[in-house]
Formats: sequence, C-alpha cells, structure tokens
Amino acid sequence: MEDFHHALKFKYELCIGCSHCTGICPTGAIHVKNGKPNLNPNRCIDCGKCYSVCPVSAIYIEQDDFNTIYNYAYPILLLPSIFSAQFQERISNRAILSSLYHLGFKQVFEVERSVPVIKEKMAEITKNEFTEKPIISTFCPAIVRLIQVKFPSLVGNLCLIKPPLDVTALYIKKSLIDQGVKEEDIGIFYVAPCAAKIAAVKSPVGEDESKVDGVINMNYLYNKVLRVIKQGEYKLIDNEQDFHTLCKESLLWALTGGEINLLKHGRNLAIDEIHNVSQFLDKLENEDLDAIDFLELRACDESCAGGILCAGNRFLVAERQRKRAQNHVHTHNDNDALVKEKQYLLEHIKVGEVQPRSMDKLDDNISVAMRKMKRSFEINTHLPQVDCRICGYQTCKELANAIVNNEAELQQCIFIQRILEHTDKMTTGEAVKITKSIWGEAKIDKDVIKSLKIE
Repeated sequence: MEDFHHALKFKYELCIGCSHCTGICPTGAIHVKNGKPNLNPNRCIDCGKCYSVCPVSAIYIEQDDFNTIYNYAYPILLLPSIFSAQFQERISNRAILSSLYHLGFKQVFEVERSVPVIKEKMAEITKNEFTEKPIISTFCPAIVRLIQVKFPSLVGNLCLIKPPLDVTALYIKKSLIDQGVKEEDIGIFYVAPCAAKIAAVKSPVGEDESKVDGVINMNYLYNKVLRVIKQGEYKLIDNEQDFHTLCKESLLWALTGGEINLLKHGRNLAIDEIHNVSQFLDKLENEDLDAIDFLELRACDESCAGGILCAGNRFLVAERQRKRAQNHVHTHNDNDALVKEKQYLLEHIKVGEVQPRSMDKLDDNISVAMRKMKRSFEINTHLPQVDCRICGYQTCKELANAIVNNEAELQQCIFIQRILEHTDKMTTGEAVKITKSIWGEAKIDKDVIKSLKIE
C-alpha cells in the first residue's frame, strides 16, 4: 500500500510546541515529541485544520513552482469558479481573465464546466436500486481520505466517478490533441483552494495518475492577478467567454448543497466542515441513521468557499458566487464543445476501487493485531479519559495504541505519574524528565529543572 502524498509540511524551526495542531486534527494524525509535532502520514487527510490553527505559521502548503508553466508551449489554466469570487465586485471578470492571459496562459477553463456530464452520471447511479446507500460524494478528496482511514467500512458507499476537475482536464487534453497540439506541449495547471486537492492531484485515489501537470496555490495566484490589475500592465481581452460557459448549477456546485441540488428524488443531505462530517459518519457507521440516499460531504466550512487557500472571507465568497449564479443568464447548452464529447467523457468518468486504510489497524498480522487491540483496550481502561493531551497524544485511546506499538509509555500520562509519585514508585525528577521528553525543555520551568538537578 503506497503512502499518501501530503501537501501539508512542517517548519520545525518555527514550531513553539503549542499543540493546537494535535487537538484540531480529525484523525489524531499528530502527536508531540521533544516539543515538536510528529505526523503519522497514513492518518493525515490534508484537510488543513492544523494549518488554520497554527499561530506561528509553522505549517505550510507545498505547491509547484509557478514558472513551470513556461516549460510548456501550450499552458492551460483550470480555474475553480470561486476564484473570481475572491475579488471585490468592482474588479470585473474580464479584468481577471485578461490578467491570467497576461501571465502566460493560452486558455482558461473553469473546472465546473463538466458538471452537466457528471450530473447525468450521478442520476444514473442514484437511480440504480442495487447501488449501496447512502451514496457518498467523492468530490472532496479530504472526505475520501477521511473515510479511508477513519470509517473504512463506508468505502463501498463512495460514488466512484471523477470530480469536475478531472473530467474537464480529460476533455481539455483530448480536445487539444484533436486540434493537432502535441501532447508534450500541453501543460494543464490547476488552481487549488485547499491542501487536499493538491494532494489529490499528486496522489489520486482510484487512479494511477492525474491529467493535471501542476498545481498553483489559489491565494498565491490571487495576489499575482491582483498585482497585475493594480499595475495595469495587462491588455483587456475582447470578451470574457471563458467566464460565461457555466450554467447556474455549475456555478453553485462548489458551495454547500451544490450536488444535492441536482438530485430531484430521495433523501439527500449536505454537510460541511470536517468535524461535523466526522460526527455524522460516526452515527452512520454505528447504524444510528437510515433511509438516506445521497450524502454531499465537504471538509471545509462553506465548502470550497472556505478552502484554506482562499484569499477571501468564506461567507463573502459564497455570497458573491451565489449572486453570480443568480445573475447568470447562461443555461445548459447541448452545443457546448465539452458536452459534445459527453459520450467519450462518460466512458472514462469512473475511477477504480477505493481501498480502506484503517487508522486503527495495529498490525498486518491479524492474530497479532487482535492481541494488541485487546491489550490497548485494557490499557485504555486504566487511563483517565479526560483527553488532556499532556501525554502528547490527542486522546487516551491514541496513547494506548501507541503504547502497544512501543511508540509511547504508560508513564507519559500525567495522572499515572501522580499515582506513581504518591506510591513512591516514581520521583518528581523522573516525572519531569518524561514531561521534558514530550514537550521539550522550553516548555518546563528551567528553575524547576535546575532545582531537581535534571540534566
């Protein structure tokens, strides 16, 4: 099983060991050791919650060098429709598009252009009585990974079709090749509103590789475009056709409710924000819920409008996007060049099977894993269940799992330390040494260390 690619990276020299990232992670992927965060790469889903709460910017997001677009004779930009909503209303779509061409792109496509094709496939799947319900959308890659690692029993419910990004990229490549452009000259670049979408391009689930050649941070491109507009260096294009090919349904797709609005029958729910989703899936996995046909799940609050790489306030971005949809006169057009390739796209729209990657898996050997699970349960019953994180782990259960895997010790629990101290089985100096090994010397009062003569 290959490791996940991760767009989130740590700058350890900046980290102050505050543990905000440990507490916010929805999969318990981060624990603290020697005063620094340690990431379990097989648990991280690149939701970006840790990035959002870090007070010192010790977490950053990897992206490709923008200058790589100039390595291609025909660089194409795949743009989420919410990109234009990052800008204030006084900045026109025509100016934004002109600036993107000024930066060197030959063509600009909004990714949701393929929504009418996806809508048709979704309708087919949801009407199939043999499809396992509820069907869970695979639009948000952080949700797909969340289900893989935290709710592996639900991977069979995932709707195995490509998101708009991949379908539109597939169309672009075929269209340009049909026009006589050499495949090696085509460079498709995607503007990502979040870390999970970057990770999905670099390490797609259910596919061998992505049609996208590079990823650009949305906040980075926003600032680059804004600079071009303010300096007035660009030449205004004659029209803004690339921003006028989306129907209302396509424009609303990236917002909460965008998918279920396309479904006319059944009980369909839209849930955003990763912790809300996790709590809901926990109920679903425990069979507390039934009679749900489709779940639209998004990791970010306000869906893609709240992506951690968005430049604008998520509520204002969502408002601008809805206004654009309301004022947009364009409707679904069967003469659209992409829709004309519908049959080809539908033939390639499915993705492969998604494999579970349970974060509770303690060993590859089932018998060993069962013994470890039993031992972890026993250890956990002796822990206080207050999830204070002083041990460096997010929960008592996580500490217990780490102990059975020889990655931690029971004495890391401060409550166990106090019991051992009161029964003269541990000295205060030994307790401080353990705490120091978790949080680092900077977190412990140096006078206390000196008085206890701890090196």
